[in-house]
Amino acid sequence: MGQVASRIEEKLKAALSPAHVEVSDESHLHAGHVGARPEGETHFRVVVVAASFEGVSRLERQRRVMDVLSDELSGPVHALAIRARAPSEEQA
Repeated sequence: MGQVASRIEEKLKAALSPAHVEVSDESHLHAGHVGARPEGETHFRVVVVAASFEGVSRLERQRRVMDVLSDELSGPVHALAIRARAPSEEQA
């Protein structure tokens, strides 16, 4: 895991205390596209399962994740796909 991916994971864990967090660097899928850098770590997919998302709209969950990662989104991260769920939704 690269430095940016590690920082994303650490920040999500610290801010949201998730039951599950998964960070995938998908930069290799976007080579040659706008925002891609040869060294990678520009395009990510995150999965976050947190009790704090219970009863919260999908849009608000994504806003919370984006707020936590605002520094990364204004810097090295060009694209971020977010799957934010409450633990009760993972059981369904």
